Amino acid sequence: MKTRLGCLSKKSDSYSDFSEFLPPAHETTARCLKLSTDEVVRWSDSFDNLLSHKYGLAAFRTFLKSEFSDENIEFWMACEEYKKIKSSTKLVSKANKIFKEFIEVQSPREVNIDYRTREKTKQSLADPTPTSLNEVQGKIYSLMEKDSYPRFLRSKMYQDMVNRAHAQGQRRSV
Repeated sequence: MKTRLGCLSKKSDSYSDFSEFLPPAHETTARCLKLSTDEVVRWSDSFDNLLSHKYGLAAFRTFLKSEFSDENIEFWMACEEYKKIKSSTKLVSKANKIFKEFIEVQSPREVNIDYRTREKTKQSLADPTPTSLNEVQGKIYSLMEKDSYPRFLRSKMYQDMVNRAHAQGQRRSV
């Protein structure tokens, strides 16, 4: 995943460091060709398309990190993991961890939610179920969809990825 994004992205004014995505030189060419223009362009069709594609999600996370605003996507991903937990003991543990990291006032990666939602979530997590975080996760999803996602699509980083994927596609067809 990181390899393919690294192939399509270069340093730019809007994105400072993509080095974590760069593979060893001998792997670059083969892996770069696997992410098609259609895949990259499809991310602009809907926020769901972006998040459901593993490379789209990675690109979006990278973009948010570049803007120092990745707490929302990290929270959303933690909620997705949380919903999959079957053990009630692990559910309680994960609920506490998510609350302390993202929801509690002054938490290290506090997400921007209103007081009512914070309190309702706190009450819901007193006896956690797999759906306890659905409301707050939905609010954060909406926030990202309305704010971060359009910025991502307009970003130089995404535009460069589309252009590089398109250029690679043309080179393959020649």
